[in-house]
Amino acid sequence: MQNENKHISDHLANERTFLAWVRTAIAIMAFGFVVAKFTLFVRRLALLMGNDRVFSAPVKGYSGMLGILLVCLGLLTALFALIRYRRTKKNIEEENFAHSSKFINWFTGIIMVCGILLIIYLIMNG
Repeated sequence: MQNENKHISDHLANERTFLAWVRTAIAIMAFGFVVAKFTLFVRRLALLMGNDRVFSAPVKGYSGMLGILLVCLGLLTALFALIRYRRTKKNIEEENFAHSSKFINWFTGIIMVCGILLIIYLIMNG
């Protein structure tokens, strides 16, 4: 019991970090959903306003594919957050915690690639 008590703050910090990653994952998935459904929303709005001839959104676009990619990225973020949480928990309990930034580096790279793809999409359809 004494050994567990001295690591309570470490475990709580690990849990807070995990929950922050989960919030990030949810935000990425929500953004992916918005990207995927934005064209549909704009079309319906134009129809409601009676401007179906004024605005004609492209029938085939990449917004659906980009949205699905972002939702998948959100799911992967949640999965990797869980893996990192469990690994950190084990390291805290074994008292041999060593910082690793592999996950953060990979995650940043993937987010940057998604950002570049979104920029290319906006330039091509803007």
